Amino acid sequence: MSIIFYVNGLLLAGLGVTMLVPALIDVVIGNEDWSIFAVSALVTWSLGTLIALAARRPVESALRMQTAFIVTTSVWISLSAFSALPFLGLGLNYHDAFFEAVSGFTTTGSTVLSDLELLPPGLLFWRALLQWIGGVGIVVTAIIVLPFLRVGGMQLFHTESSDRSEKIVPRPVQLVQFIGLTYISLTAACAALYKIGGMSFFDAICHAMTTLSTGGFANYDASFGHFEPPLLHWTATIFMLAGALPFVAYIKLVKGEQVSLWRDPQIRTFLQLIVVVSILLALWLVRTHDLPPLEALRLAAFNVVSITTTTGYASSDYTLWGAAAVGLFFLLTFIGGCSGSTTGAIKIYRFQILWRVLRAHLGRLARPNRLIPLRYSGQRIPEDVPPSVLLFLTTYFASVVVVTLLLAATGLDIVSALSGAATALGNVGPGLGEIIGPSGNFQEVPDSAKWILAFAMLLGRLELFTMLLLLDPEFWRR
Repeated sequence: MSIIFYVNGLLLAGLGVTMLVPALIDVVIGNEDWSIFAVSALVTWSLGTLIALAARRPVESALRMQTAFIVTTSVWISLSAFSALPFLGLGLNYHDAFFEAVSGFTTTGSTVLSDLELLPPGLLFWRALLQWIGGVGIVVTAIIVLPFLRVGGMQLFHTESSDRSEKIVPRPVQLVQFIGLTYISLTAACAALYKIGGMSFFDAICHAMTTLSTGGFANYDASFGHFEPPLLHWTATIFMLAGALPFVAYIKLVKGEQVSLWRDPQIRTFLQLIVVVSILLALWLVRTHDLPPLEALRLAAFNVVSITTTTGYASSDYTLWGAAAVGLFFLLTFIGGCSGSTTGAIKIYRFQILWRVLRAHLGRLARPNRLIPLRYSGQRIPEDVPPSVLLFLTTYFASVVVVTLLLAATGLDIVSALSGAATALGNVGPGLGEIIGPSGNFQEVPDSAKWILAFAMLLGRLELFTMLLLLDPEFWRR
C-alpha cells in the first residue's frame, strides 16, 4: 500500500509548487496576498514531500485493481483538501474553502464567492488553474485509468490491446504527453482569440483555462455575461465544444486521420444534438421574446453548449426564458459530452449504448428467435459493456434521488435540492431557483449541504463506482 502514500505525497508536493504561480502573480501586481499562497505552498509541499519520502518509491510492478481504486479516489480528495488552503486566507471557513476547491478541481464551477471583481488576482488565477488542472486530470483518468477499472462501460474505450496495430500510442506515458500538448495548444489558441476579441490579457488566460476544462469559473459575478462582444461568446461556444470532444480524436487528427473526428459516433451524435437543440431554442426565443434571430441563436447556442458540456458559464439568466426553457436546461444537465473529454455528467456514449440495447430488446420481442448483435463504431460491443452501462445509469439517477433527499433535509427547497444534486453529480455548476440559479451562487447554502454537494461533485467526477466501491466492506477483505 506504500504506492498510495507515495503517489499522494508526490502529487501534493507538485501542488505546493504550483501554488507559487498565483503567489508570483500577486507579487508582480503588488498585492500583499502573495504571502497566503507562499505559506500554503510551503505547508503543502513540505507535507507532500515527507509523505513521499516516508513511503519510499515502490518497486515497479503491475497496479492491482484494489490499489488503483484507492489511489484514484485518494488523489482527488487529498488534492482538493489542500487546494482549499489559499481560500482560508481570504477569510472563508473550511466548509466554504473545501467546497470552492472541490468545485474547482472537479471542474464543476459552483461557487460560494461573490464580488469576484474585488478578489485578489492571484486567487482568481488559482480558481482558474484548479479547473485547468482538474480538466486535464480527468482526461488522463478517463482514458488510462477508468477503462482499466471497467467503470460504467468505460472498458469500451481501451487504448491498449494485444494487437499493437490498434494502439494509438505505444505507451501510456506517451499518451499523456500527447494529451498535455493538445490541451495546452487548445488553451493557448482560446486565450489568443479571447484577447483579440477584447478581453484583458489576464481575463483571457483565466477564461481560456476554465473554458477548455469545461469548468466555468469566471472572474465576474455576471459570469460570461460580463463580456458584451458577440465574438467572445462564439469563441467560448467553440472552445467549450472543443473541451467536450474526446482528446484521443485530436491525437488521431494530428497523426493524419483527418476524418477521425466525424467517424466517432459520440462526436456525430453530440454535435447533432447541440445543433438541433440550439436551433429549436433560438426559434423559441424569437417567438416568445421577440429577439433578433442572430442574437437568439447566439444566446441559445452559448447556453445550450455551456450546460450540455457541463461548463456552467451563463451569458444571461435562462430561468427567465419560460418554463419550457427551464425544463430543457434541467434535462441538458444530465447529458455531458464525450468519453475522454473534460466534461462530466452521464456522457453521450452511454445514451447510445442504451438506445442500442433498447432497439435490440424491441427486436427480440417482435421476433424471439432473432439474433441481434450490438455494435458500436463498427465493432461488436463486449458482453460486459451493456449491463455495466445500465447499472451506471441506474446508480446515477438513484444517486440524484439520494442526494436530493439529503439536501432537502438540510432545509433547501425541493427545486434547489433537486437541481443542486443534478448539477453537483454532473459537475455542471449552476442549478435552478433563486438561491443557486444562474444569477445566484452557493453562498447561502447550509454548511452541511455544502459537504453533501462536495461529496457529490467528487462522486460524479470519478464516475460513481470508483468511490462507491470503497464504501463496500467486501472491497477491504483480502
